[in-house]
Amino acid sequence: MQLNRKAYFFTLLTILFWGGAATAFKTALSQISPITLLSLSSVISLLVITILLISNHKFRLLTQLPTKQWFYLLILGAINPFLYYIILFEAYDRLPGQVAMSLNYLWPVMLALLSVPILKHTLNRRSLFSILLSFLGAVIIATAGDFSNWGKLDTFGLILVLTSTVVWASYWLLSTRLKVDATIKLFIGFLSGSLLSVIYALWNNQLLINLDNIPWLSVMYVGIFEMGFTFFIWLTALHLTSNAAKLANLIYLTPFVSLMLLAIFRHEEIYFTTITGLMVIIMVILAQKYWQKGFSKKTLN
Repeated sequence: MQLNRKAYFFTLLTILFWGGAATAFKTALSQISPITLLSLSSVISLLVITILLISNHKFRLLTQLPTKQWFYLLILGAINPFLYYIILFEAYDRLPGQVAMSLNYLWPVMLALLSVPILKHTLNRRSLFSILLSFLGAVIIATAGDFSNWGKLDTFGLILVLTSTVVWASYWLLSTRLKVDATIKLFIGFLSGSLLSVIYALWNNQLLINLDNIPWLSVMYVGIFEMGFTFFIWLTALHLTSNAAKLANLIYLTPFVSLMLLAIFRHEEIYFTTITGLMVIIMVILAQKYWQKGFSKKTLN
């Protein structure tokens, strides 16, 4: 019982920290470019992960990792954090926070689609209907429920946020194939990603700015809580609980916390259609998990 209470506490922290990410993104991007935000926050995240690696006495595992796995993880770092976050931050820079955040939750749907060519999965009618319903939720968010609004939002921004879901789903599929300690995986990924981010920022003259003009609080929030530390809080919660599925469902409260924080700190007017579209997407994701669980039980029986 005590362990479960701790698990719920860590889960609530995870929801709160990840829920504040959209607000931190928009606050930082109101003062600096997406490239600058990525380069600074990824370096901060790398430092946090390095501290966690040393404190958990896992640094020696780096020397035991085969060269092939090192190379594979460095390549993954080019996908996430580098490619994923540069696309996502650019989308946030162009769109209202509520739209970018809500549409980003389409990644499990993209995961289901990509699993067909990559993992050779098949989609039944129920899965196809779920995917179509999810995209309907996305359309509701993008148009605020009125098709006459189509085109009023930045079209390229919408393309970017949808692309970010494909990139994240691809990273997830490629990453889960590699059985490596999570801390090691993140460290090497951010070692590669932060290096690429800094090089890209320098190439575009995006780091040659006055340090006093950088919103350090928001940048540090992104680096510490969005990219790094919170992932380990979430892993701790899953490790402590006797019911991981229940915690996994609770994590879908995060986008609604994000909407609340965007309204409070960024003064965004949260549209009813955003909540409606987001609820459609989340309900479909949860329904798919339930159906997959039921299918697994039937298979075992």
